[in-house]
Amino acid sequence: MAFEALSDYLDDSLTLPVGGRTYRIEAPSAETGLRVQAVMQAAAVAAEGGQPDREVLDDAAELDLFRAVLGDAYDQLLADGVNWPTLKHVARTALAWIMYDREAAETLWSGGGKAPAPVNRADRRARSGAANSTRNPDSSSGTSTRRARPARRKGGGRG
Repeated sequence: MAFEALSDYLDDSLTLPVGGRTYRIEAPSAETGLRVQAVMQAAAVAAEGGQPDREVLDDAAELDLFRAVLGDAYDQLLADGVNWPTLKHVARTALAWIMYDREAAETLWSGGGKAPAPVNRADRRARSGAANSTRNPDSSSGTSTRRARPARRKGGGRG
């Protein structure tokens, strides 16, 4: 079986209805997609209390994220006078599409702006059945640790 044209299977645009109009958001360039993923990963690390890559965040300051993910639709939305919550919702939906897939974008769109939770390692293990509730033994060597003795009083005698 030969490979068929990728364009037959890959939908490279997202169409969103806003205020009686339909806006078509084209897939970003590979470079923009990779930068968006790097920015979102750095944001996730920061949200979990980690130290994100400062260079990526500095690049994010240069990158107008909403303009990058919305492309021509960004200017159309502004020209049509959409309000901030609407622009933000459209852009976040496009981000979910770029970061995950169409299903994640649809979930965010219809969920009133609640993004799908990122899947972390613990969640993946729980879903796969790899995680279990059996507690591991403290030690399997058969030896035990000695308990600390109470400190002796100085002077050697009783008080």
